[in-house]
Formats: sequence, C-alpha cells, structure tokens
Amino acid sequence: MEKHEIKIKTESITLDQLLKWANIVTSGGEGKHLIQSGAVKLNGEVETRRAKKIFFNDVVCIHDSIELTVK
Repeated sequence: MEKHEIKIKTESITLDQLLKWANIVTSGGEGKHLIQSGAVKLNGEVETRRAKKIFFNDVVCIHDSIELTVK
C-alpha cells in the first residue's frame, strides 16, 4: 500500500477537497464519482459523503491501495 502524509493548514478539510489537494483526482466531478462509488474509506469505514469533514490524524484509503494520513 502506498502511504502519504498530507499536510493541511486549516482545522479540517472536506473529503472531496482532500482528494484534489493530494492529487488523487483532478476535478470535483471525478472526486464525487470516486467517493460515491464506495472506493474511499475514512478510518477504516466506507465513506460516501463528499462533504464529510476530515481532521488531523484521520486516515483516508482509496481502493485499498493508497493511504493518506492528514497532518
């Protein structure tokens, strides 16, 4: 599994914005489709809400192959 630390400058970030910030997707539409397809997990649970707030130390996994830890 590919692991990355993603640094944010605010208290939180929405899931779709995080995917764009980390260069996992290139557009909001692509992020929406990825999230709603069930391919994204937040702290081990499938997350389908693109506006879900992500905080420090949350772990986001995409397709069980990329792991993003928010710092």
